[in-house]
Amino acid sequence: MSETTLGPDGKHRCRWSDAAPEFIDYHDNEWGFPVGDDHKLFEKICLEGFQSGLSWRTILAKRENFRAAFHHFDYDKVAQFTDADRDRLLQNPGIIRHRGKIEATINNAKRAQELVKREGSLAAFIWRYEPREDELAAPQTLTTSAASIRLSKDLKKLGWKFVGPTTMFALMQAMGLINDHVEGCAIREKVEEARKAFKRPE
Repeated sequence: MSETTLGPDGKHRCRWSDAAPEFIDYHDNEWGFPVGDDHKLFEKICLEGFQSGLSWRTILAKRENFRAAFHHFDYDKVAQFTDADRDRLLQNPGIIRHRGKIEATINNAKRAQELVKREGSLAAFIWRYEPREDELAAPQTLTTSAASIRLSKDLKKLGWKFVGPTTMFALMQAMGLINDHVEGCAIREKVEEARKAFKRPE
């Protein structure tokens, strides 16, 4: 169990979960569990984009501020943001004040509207990229995959920004498109059960 760490409750978890106290709750109750809600998926896409070049701990600490700033990632509302909204967000110390990432979030909200209109839902589109069992590598050994490269390429063609293959792989790990909890992690089986029970959107 070298890839796991023993938590304060005596459970083995993925090693990264002990990097910060707030990681355990995120690891145990969110990371890897399947997501089919469009607003939650849009939030995850945006936050993974904001995380690019930074630590996830920074994003997690500011997540409630991000939710407040971006109307809980309701893409219909974010798509209406103006240059004045962008400038206001650039002055907001509670979020990551990166012009490119803020502009990408507003842009991606508009692209999400287009995609939902065409595909029915964001979830239906993203879940099409779920890799087959024989395409999976050992947990936490990759930072990109064939599926994340495809997803990134297709979103970029549709005008999305800050959706590179590494960012999309992190999204796939976070929203349960793959179960990347390591063998021996106490949560791996729970995620597997949740994925089996999850009805893939069409």
